[in-house]
Amino acid sequence: MLLLAGFGCGFIFGWGLLISGMVKPEKVLGFLDIFGAWDASLAVVMAAALAVSSAGFLFASRYPPLLAPHGQSPSKRAIDASLIVGSALFGAGWGLVGLCPGPAIENLATLSPRVIVLVVAMAGAMALHDAWQRRQPAAPRVGLPAITDG
Repeated sequence: MLLLAGFGCGFIFGWGLLISGMVKPEKVLGFLDIFGAWDASLAVVMAAALAVSSAGFLFASRYPPLLAPHGQSPSKRAIDASLIVGSALFGAGWGLVGLCPGPAIENLATLSPRVIVLVVAMAGAMALHDAWQRRQPAAPRVGLPAITDG
């Protein structure tokens, strides 16, 4: 059931990306070009996403999950070098290509060589990150155990 819920949420998220225009690199780059021909229409999408996610986080903080034994929340609240570097890399990639990970995966359906290269590079970067994290000393885990789908 948890897998089905994840599929449903991903499906809704994908449709939201498609309807909002977030899968069109030119639309995203137009939004990011604040000193040129700025397209502010994605600001409405972001404001709506903020409203919906805020309501979702409030609901999740007050009620137990419906399809899982317990909820998960991040325990790390510090702004550290890892967060800053990751945010900078995400922003640079988004600004250079006009796609973040979700729309990039959705754009794989176009079979565009540019998008395929981006997704392969993104997967490679994730693998490098995981390899780097395995080399670091393990920090004590705080919070709830991971939810398994079994």
